[in-house]
Amino acid sequence: MVGKDAIHRVSAAISNISLNMQIKSNLIDIIGRRIYPAEITVENGIIISIQETNAVHNQYILPGFIDAHVHIESSLLVPSEFARLAVLHGTVATVSDPHEIANVLGLQGVEFMIENGRQVPFHFFFGAPSCVPATIFETAGAALGSKEVDALLKRDEILYLTEMMNYPGVLFEDAEVMAKIVSAKKHNKPVDGHAPGLQGEQAIKYIAAGISTDHECYTLEEALEKLNAGMKILIREGSAARNFDTLIPLMKEHAAHLMFCSDDKHPDSLLLGHINQLVERAVALGYDLFDVLKVACLNPIAHYKLPVGQLKVGDSADFIITKDLKNFIIDQTYINGKLVASEGKSLIEPVKIEPINQFNIGKKTVQDFAYEPKETELVIECLDGQLITNKLSVARSQLLAANDCLKLVVVNRYFEALVAISYVKNFGLNQGAIAGSVAHDSHNIIAVGVSDAEICNAVNLIIENTGGLSAVMGSKQLVLPLPVAGLMSNADAWKVAADYTDLDNFSKHVLGSKLRAPFMSLSFMALLVIPHLKLSDKGLFDGDTFQFV
Repeated sequence: MVGKDAIHRVSAAISNISLNMQIKSNLIDIIGRRIYPAEITVENGIIISIQETNAVHNQYILPGFIDAHVHIESSLLVPSEFARLAVLHGTVATVSDPHEIANVLGLQGVEFMIENGRQVPFHFFFGAPSCVPATIFETAGAALGSKEVDALLKRDEILYLTEMMNYPGVLFEDAEVMAKIVSAKKHNKPVDGHAPGLQGEQAIKYIAAGISTDHECYTLEEALEKLNAGMKILIREGSAARNFDTLIPLMKEHAAHLMFCSDDKHPDSLLLGHINQLVERAVALGYDLFDVLKVACLNPIAHYKLPVGQLKVGDSADFIITKDLKNFIIDQTYINGKLVASEGKSLIEPVKIEPINQFNIGKKTVQDFAYEPKETELVIECLDGQLITNKLSVARSQLLAANDCLKLVVVNRYFEALVAISYVKNFGLNQGAIAGSVAHDSHNIIAVGVSDAEICNAVNLIIENTGGLSAVMGSKQLVLPLPVAGLMSNADAWKVAADYTDLDNFSKHVLGSKLRAPFMSLSFMALLVIPHLKLSDKGLFDGDTFQFV
């Protein structure tokens, strides 16, 4: 690792110089829908000429990829470390919603993300969080009202109002909600949407309020209805929520109104790939190369008015080079004319990280998790690859006999309070417990396990480390500390990815979970704005009626 870090430091020192250069390559002209040999001249990070030639080249140059909606915090990495991994896969920019850290630390958290992101050669475009807290039915660490949101939207570096998850607030014209939307319009900045399953007249009213995108569509019918009403649809493929297969048929007729995003992506997934994977899959399915690249590279720039180069004269030199238009393995990534990744090596130098946090509780006892189930209990059914859940009614006798109905708890991390307790199906643990302080959107501690003792041990590991992910089985205990807001590590991205992989493997191969991403799925069991049944620190919540049950 020392040798690797030394390479990164030397390489970063070189790459941080704005180079004057000429690149000879086959240029992919997305707008012109042609590929031709060209010589591209860059001076001081700006493309000053593109000359078509008659040469033969074995590589292709194209604009960099853009993740059109992502919560950097969900990678468990601070922005600077996220960038070090993302550039390996040709990503040059993200449209980033910092509402995870804002729910913990408010404006201080947003400032942390902006300042940390500025320290590396990467395009981070942050928005003003619209829903902090996400609902009034949970305990968050901070609140951002319409005045704070307006102050953020005034700033040049804040480019949009982030996903308006409180769609009931829009439909019923809540004063605070509408004031935030009015602020975005006043500052001529788009408003992101979040309305899973919303259709018909309600969807039309939601869109008419000024909501311009949605990344939460989980059926093709829903997406088509929203497209026809004027929305842009983001095709999402994250570590837990995976809608690519369902929504990719939209590419055939609606490429002009689509974008790709990951939303939430854990570090092990990011190590393997990013938006390049969606490009590869879409092309492999036979969709037009230029349409796919328009979705991956250009549409976010147009929608959010991003200052990112599109491989045109006068643009900043933000582009990528590949020899492969089938697997989209990226050979080189340039941002502002700087080489930031080459041949699988990140050339971005790590920066010093000073953690900020809010954790105000002491250790729990086994008795804190005791609960006698009622004759009939409502049970959350976790669906692999989806954020939505099902709502089941299970008899007490079946509940206690079923190995796949496990106790689910949420522990308030901001002040001492009673533990919220319910049950969840499909996690599949046959021993032990897992826990985390990443629990959307208020980020209290969430845990699931086979016994109160195991759950208590997993939760206390999180408390001891003032945030993290843990997995336990008897005396065997694993923990990934997340000292930055209880959401992100201050360690090297590769180490975080390796440690997370160990936790993930332990939860699957030792504890028995059959979920694709157990920790990511667990983190969404507290996300009240996604139907149908979830658990907050205040109790079991029905996402359809928007009330406790």
